[in-house]
Amino acid sequence: MTAVSMFAQTPLLTEQIVAPVVSWPAMIPLAVMALGGLLLLTFASLLGRRVGTPFFTWWTVMTGLIAFATAIPLWAQVQGWDRRVLWWNPENTPAGAFSTVGGAFGVDGFSVLLTMLICLAVPVCALVMAGTSERDGERHVEGPALMILSATGAIVMAGANDLIVLFLGLEVLSLAVYVLAAMNLRRVQSQEAGLKYFVLGAFSSAFFLYGIALVYGGTGSTSLVNITNFLAGNLLLGSSSVLVLLGVALMVAGLAFKVAAVPFHSWSPDVYDGAPTSSVAFMASVVKVAAFAGMVRVLVVGFGTFAADWRPVLQILAVLSLVGGALVALVQTNVKRLLAYSSISHAGFILLGVEAANETGNRAVLVYLVVYTFLVIGSFAVVSIVGRSGDAMHSLDSYRGLGRVAPALAGTFTILLLAQAGVPFTSGFYAKFYAVIAAVDTQSAWLAVVAMLSAVIAAYLYLRLVVAMWFVAPGEQTPKPGIRIPATTGVALVLCVAVTLFIGITPGPLTSVVDEAPPAVVQPPAAQGSELPADLLNLLDGGAGQESLTTDPGSLPSTSGGNP
Repeated sequence: MTAVSMFAQTPLLTEQIVAPVVSWPAMIPLAVMALGGLLLLTFASLLGRRVGTPFFTWWTVMTGLIAFATAIPLWAQVQGWDRRVLWWNPENTPAGAFSTVGGAFGVDGFSVLLTMLICLAVPVCALVMAGTSERDGERHVEGPALMILSATGAIVMAGANDLIVLFLGLEVLSLAVYVLAAMNLRRVQSQEAGLKYFVLGAFSSAFFLYGIALVYGGTGSTSLVNITNFLAGNLLLGSSSVLVLLGVALMVAGLAFKVAAVPFHSWSPDVYDGAPTSSVAFMASVVKVAAFAGMVRVLVVGFGTFAADWRPVLQILAVLSLVGGALVALVQTNVKRLLAYSSISHAGFILLGVEAANETGNRAVLVYLVVYTFLVIGSFAVVSIVGRSGDAMHSLDSYRGLGRVAPALAGTFTILLLAQAGVPFTSGFYAKFYAVIAAVDTQSAWLAVVAMLSAVIAAYLYLRLVVAMWFVAPGEQTPKPGIRIPATTGVALVLCVAVTLFIGITPGPLTSVVDEAPPAVVQPPAAQGSELPADLLNLLDGGAGQESLTTDPGSLPSTSGGNP
């Protein structure tokens, strides 16, 4: 049998070659972040020490702000605003959510809002890192670049419309953060933190990837669109149901590690304590935003049909995180470890929104992520200042009498702590309020009661710090009067406190924006066919006359209705 006759017996080769539809303007924020990080590494390699730390800091700040600016037209397109704000072919650009890269990346209100949040968090974290570098007399080149590249992975996770794309974003996010945790070469605790984070993170990634494999085995696709269609059109009896449920369980385990939910939290206190404080500010904000974005994409968007199966698991994780994080934080004498367990408790509140799996829950998740991002960055910015050179003075004794030594710094920390406690007229109050409402809205009043009790417990530990700063005499470890606040860190603190108070006093703008940002299952656009050359078609058809150079995309085999 000749080669031509063999090809002639393969009719699928004469089908249309499907080229994915790519809306390049929709990828501009992602491209800006990725290109900014790569260029920053290139400049560091070529220019060496001829360029100081301020250049790398302001490059990071501008990269984040430019990426934020390029996301605004996407928000306008999703919301159907005046098309004149769009710089690309506004007449032919459809309004509403859409997907690109062959449906693998979704652009909806949820992904665009979190993209803008990530783009704003990166400059603030860079300012905190610059202050630490200036104080210690070090030249951090890799830190800003790693933050930008990690944020690129976070943006991918926020818009992932495919499980493989979500995994790639998770790895890009994680690999850079592993290095950030181990950046302080002068502290062995930092090296230990990076190694521990890397080893445990590798296990969590393996769980997540194996979960994807099981889901593919049960549904025949990794696309969230195809998975949703499959679940809606099949009862999933027998082995397929088992594969899908096991896959979802493994993916939940992998994402629960990233959000530090109990019992997947063991890495968090040690890594937070050992890693550089400026890196911890990034890990506690951007990484948590990306992880919860991925959790919403997987559970609420992709497997909302199975909500009755995975909701009890998330309820257990939420209760353990709420109670465990608050109780263990009470006995901590190291402020970084205290804030680590506090972040676990906050993760429990956000899990209440994910568990709701409805419009109220999505609103609670977004509000909490926006609020907590600035709260935690500001809190660790204060910790980085009090830690002083060497980043080692983090015991509770270092904060005794801080109000007498540095009243402005203590006042700033007090506002941020009260906001984390959920005191009215701060952003934290509304974040906790929406989380509790989400639990009540799904007939889970007992979860709301647990959340409020844990908030009372957590309030005690925050007030414990406030009392130590204002009502206790300075101790031996307390900073000396006139402690210097680096200018860049001061700017970051002002921004965080301003956001905290503004949202606390006037939450309307945030809630109105969040209401317009629901996650959605976005169907991919019609694929564009690529025509094969006529001579190649004749060769593949064995010389037979060709019927058509292209085939209707609708006639192609689909896996959305069952296994391929």
